[in-house]
Amino acid sequence: MDTVTTAAAVSPLRQRMQHDMLMRGFGRHTQQDYIRHVRRFTAFLGRPPDTATAEDLRRFQLFQHDHGLSAATINGAVSALRFFYAVTLRRRDLARGLVPMRRPQTLPQVLTVEEAARLLEAAPGIKYKAALGVAYGAGLRVSEVAHLKLDDIDSKRMLIRVEQGKGRKDRNAMLSPQLLELLRMWWREGKRRGVMFPHGWLFPGRSYTDPISSRQLHRAVQEAAETAGIRKRVSPHTLRHSFATHLLEQDVDIRVIQVLLGHAKIDTTAIYTKVSTRTIQAVASPLDRIMALMEGKAPPG
Repeated sequence: MDTVTTAAAVSPLRQRMQHDMLMRGFGRHTQQDYIRHVRRFTAFLGRPPDTATAEDLRRFQLFQHDHGLSAATINGAVSALRFFYAVTLRRRDLARGLVPMRRPQTLPQVLTVEEAARLLEAAPGIKYKAALGVAYGAGLRVSEVAHLKLDDIDSKRMLIRVEQGKGRKDRNAMLSPQLLELLRMWWREGKRRGVMFPHGWLFPGRSYTDPISSRQLHRAVQEAAETAGIRKRVSPHTLRHSFATHLLEQDVDIRVIQVLLGHAKIDTTAIYTKVSTRTIQAVASPLDRIMALMEGKAPPG
C-alpha cells in the first residue's frame, strides 16, 4: 500500500486524508509533504485543523511570509491545505481563501561542458561518479537516479527505464556507450564490495536494502564542485539542466529533449533556449548591422 504510515497512532482525520490521497493516486512523497504541511498548520493553530476559520488560515499565510519562507514552501502549504479543506473536509469556502505566492522567474544554473567534466572527475568515488554521470548523461532527476534498479539498465536497447517519475509516469531515458561503461565500472566495484544484488538498487544507500538518498547525492555534488573549483551554486538538478542545454547547443530538436526530460509541456523545455549560449550567439545584433553599413561593409547575417 502506498499510504504514509507511522508507528504512532493515526487520528481518524489524518487517516481520512491519507485515504483521499491514496484514492487519487498521490505518490508517497506527495503524501508525506501534504501531511507535513497540515501538521505545521495544526501546530501554529494550537487546536485540531478542522476547527480552523478563514481568519486562522489568513494568519497562517501571513506568518509564513513574515518568517521569510520560500515561495516553494508557501505554495506547497497552499496545495496541501487546499486539498485538506476542499477534499477531506469538503470546506471549499476555506480552500478558496488560500493564496499561492508568485514565484520569481529565474533562469536555471548551467555548467559548461568543461565544468561538467571537471565535476564528474572530482566526484568522491566511482559510485558517485556513476550516479552523477546518470544525472548529466541521461538528464534524470535526483530522485529518479536514487531509485534506479539494476534491471532498469537495458544495455541491449541502450535505454534507462525510469519507473514512476514525476507525475507518476514511466519513461525511457537515453543510455550512451560511455555512460554504460561508467555504470559497468561501478557494477564491478559494487560486486567486489558485496553491495550489488539481483534485482536490487543500482546505487544502494548505507544499507543495501535501501537506495541512496537524495541528500547524499546533493552532498556529493557540492563536494565535487568544491574540489573542482567550480564557484557556481550546483546541485544534482544542475546536471539535468546542463544535459538539456548542451543537447540544445548540439542542435537536438527541442521536442526530443522534451521527451528525454519527461516534460509534459514544451513550454517547460523551452526555458533552455534562454540559457543556451550558442542560441544567443547565433543571433546577429542590430548594432553590428548598423556599424557594418556605416563602414560600407556587407551586414552580417
